[in-house]
Amino acid sequence: MPDIAIKRARLSPDESRQAAIAAARDLLIEAGPQAVTLKAVSARVGRTHANLLHHFGSAAGLQKALAGHLGETITAKIGAAVNGARRGAVSPRTIVDMTFDAFDREGAGALASWMLASGNEDALDPIVGAIHRLVDKLAASAATPDVADLIREHTLMLVLLALGDSQVGGPMAAALGLSREKARDVATRSLTLALARDIPSAVAQAEV
Repeated sequence: MPDIAIKRARLSPDESRQAAIAAARDLLIEAGPQAVTLKAVSARVGRTHANLLHHFGSAAGLQKALAGHLGETITAKIGAAVNGARRGAVSPRTIVDMTFDAFDREGAGALASWMLASGNEDALDPIVGAIHRLVDKLAASAATPDVADLIREHTLMLVLLALGDSQVGGPMAAALGLSREKARDVATRSLTLALARDIPSAVAQAEV
């Protein structure tokens, strides 16, 4: 027991907050968004309910912080993959799979839907904000305004497909007699065309 108390005392406010978010993410993946409660997270990290209330204000605040964390980590990975694809080092399918997995297997889509259903109208703001920052960064490196617009358009398409697929992709594909991977196939074809326009421009720009 003394060791636990010492460990608790050694955590800075930021470390305590990050530990809670990491625990919330694990609960999200293991048991779904309904499991991300202050009580469950406090039990997992060995902190008090009052401690988490101090950091997040409410369960909705914790869930929003988790959404922000997911948005930042997901877009960081996707941004790195997009840059790799522009160099020909990463396939468009890799980017598509990362995006779809983020909303499905990593729980971002389920979390957003749960929060919205619970009356948290700002549920998507942290994720949308992170995607917006990523798109602005990618568009700024585009060789022409047309390519920048294309990046925005295909990001919109990819995120909407991934979000929708995480919610109703399985039933819809089955109802239409299509493969469960069909939405990913459609997104891959579209992204491949976009990168085909972007890559020559990026190469030409690098050679100037």
